[in-house]
Amino acid sequence: MGLLEEIKTLGVDVEEGTDRLMGNTALYERMLVKFADMLKETPVSPDFSEEECAEALQNIHALKGAAGNLSIRPLYEAYTEIVNLLRAGEIPRAKDEIRGILPVQEEIAACIRKYGREQF
Repeated sequence: MGLLEEIKTLGVDVEEGTDRLMGNTALYERMLVKFADMLKETPVSPDFSEEECAEALQNIHALKGAAGNLSIRPLYEAYTEIVNLLRAGEIPRAKDEIRGILPVQEEIAACIRKYGREQF
């Protein structure tokens, strides 16, 4: 099983993602690797203070856009909900949503890293 087959089992819409890139699966795989790198560089944690809320919102919003462009549906949908909650001032609920999505985020990132660095 390769990256695209395995990541599909995690809820990523590979067909939609590659369609956005005119069917270029090699480019899509490279973009997935860049997304995994972005997850390292753009930390998401439920342990932010009220003073750090704007930075958390900015990070999650950036990840939401990248996940949406790559059709990483589980993350895109969760990040969208978290952004909406933060904008509504529902910080405790947003933090609960972050706690819930972090294991999924790590599973997706681990899958990408497992295959990504071997090929690129």
